[in-house]
Amino acid sequence: MTAASTSPAPSAPETPTAMTPREVIKTISGLLIGMFVSILAGTVVSTSLPVIVHDIGGDQTAFTWVVTATLLTTAISTPIWGKLADLFNRKMLIQVAMVIFVGATAVAGFAQDPATMITFRALQGVGAGGLAALGQILMADVISPRERGRYMGLFGAVMALGTVGGPLLGGVITDAIGWRWNFFVTIPFAIAAIWILHRTLHLPAMPRTKRKIDYLGMVLLSVSVSLILIWVTNAGSSYEWWSLETVLMAGGGLVLAGLFVLVELRTAEPLIPLTLFRNRTFTLSVIASIATGIAMFGTSVYLSQYMQMARGATPAEAGLMTLPMIGGMLLTSIVVGQLITKHGHWKPYVVSGSVLMIAGSFMMTTLRFDTHFFLVSVYMFLLGAGVGMTMQNLVLIVQNTAKPEEMGVASSGVTFFRSLGGTIGVSVMGAVLALSASSLFASSKQALGEAIAKLGDKGAEVAAQLASGTLPQVSLLPESVRLIVEDIYAQAISSAFMIAAPMAVVSFLAIVFLPNHSLTNMTTSQRLAAQEAALATDAAGDGAAMIAGELAGDAAAAEIEAAAQYEGEAPDDAVDEQAASASTGHGEHEAQTR
Repeated sequence: MTAASTSPAPSAPETPTAMTPREVIKTISGLLIGMFVSILAGTVVSTSLPVIVHDIGGDQTAFTWVVTATLLTTAISTPIWGKLADLFNRKMLIQVAMVIFVGATAVAGFAQDPATMITFRALQGVGAGGLAALGQILMADVISPRERGRYMGLFGAVMALGTVGGPLLGGVITDAIGWRWNFFVTIPFAIAAIWILHRTLHLPAMPRTKRKIDYLGMVLLSVSVSLILIWVTNAGSSYEWWSLETVLMAGGGLVLAGLFVLVELRTAEPLIPLTLFRNRTFTLSVIASIATGIAMFGTSVYLSQYMQMARGATPAEAGLMTLPMIGGMLLTSIVVGQLITKHGHWKPYVVSGSVLMIAGSFMMTTLRFDTHFFLVSVYMFLLGAGVGMTMQNLVLIVQNTAKPEEMGVASSGVTFFRSLGGTIGVSVMGAVLALSASSLFASSKQALGEAIAKLGDKGAEVAAQLASGTLPQVSLLPESVRLIVEDIYAQAISSAFMIAAPMAVVSFLAIVFLPNHSLTNMTTSQRLAAQEAALATDAAGDGAAMIAGELAGDAAAAEIEAAAQYEGEAPDDAVDEQAASASTGHGEHEAQTR
């Protein structure tokens, strides 16, 4: 018998015990403040974007790109951050993401032209992608899918403070001291968030993995998505839909996307493992997330523009006027989270949310400048309620079935496609809005001319502003001109909303066919420990079988040797034959065990 056969079998790792609510709150407190900073930095400028674009000399295309640049880099960077989360320290990564996000936000406050603003908004999106992906992954580390709803009140309170308080604070700051301070106001919160994350975010130790990054996949994904979105945004205005630019950008983007798929199939550590799409839950959740992203991002971006451009609201007023949508989203996300934890079932709530999203999206297409605000509020509430019931729960559903070692790429994969859908939605809706507004201005040229002529000397200034191509500050226009401009933008924005409505139907169909798996009570850390324990048990069983086989072989050899000595035979051949037989028997047993 060899020395190796007597060595102890590997012991199973200790499974982490479930954390108490107090321990969970302490652990995620840094994550909560980090989420608040990211939400505040994004929402505080939302109501002032029309004023910002006007002041830096931007047009409707610039307005679209100020928003799209952030969404684009968020979408591209999200799967990269998710892959890094499976390889490196997640606490360190979320702090780095926060520094990038808030640093770029602060520098954007000094922008003097659209190009500078768009550049730093793009860098802001890199950090936002990290916060979006890592926030979901870290929650799965410390809170099981079944228990997630219990803590939705905390996340809901933070979301409420950021999403409701941000636009209001941004509007007040813009009206009082200027829009640039919307970017600077997040700096003290960011410093506090980074310090709290460092002090309070304690994560279980994760198993070490080989650090190999798919750099080629990153480049191919980034360039292909960028080309396609740049084409979508500018087609129809800067060049024709069918043109050389379309062939180069759209065709080039599709070719690079195909190369990205080939690289992901061949690389050992793919950025987005295509094997994830073998999982029906992941594939349908991705489809639903793309459609949800278009409905959510597109409508939320252009609702603020509708309030200011079609109803003549100031930034502060626009922030107040969008409260019904935010309220619907927060209310349903908190209530549904609690119900999911209580009953362990998610599908009825998510399906109902997709139905509400369809209703709200289609109603948004009927908006006009004089639509009664009560009806507008109802439409916004329905849409917000639908998004609140579906958006985060799609990530939860995927995390419930994903392999623990792929939690990072699975979570970020859903978030990536949601951001990608939102980016495409904003780009397409912006292109439709710009074309529609241009056409409506042309058809209203005579009416505008008559209204401007009645203004006398002031009419020349108004005419110059409208002819400059920059977004007008509608609330400051004379009433006769303002009514015409409001009608134009209301029709243009409602036309853009027609893109989101059918996508809500696609989301509903994908959700209906999602497998209705029960939610697990184990966190990612516990599932990993249980998986390692099972492997250790298998190894122990194999070791026991090997030892038994060797003991059987030794016993058989001793028996034959004793008989041979008794009968006067040479034992060597008989011993070798029987030992080989015993070894074969052990090999068969080992194969069965495996």
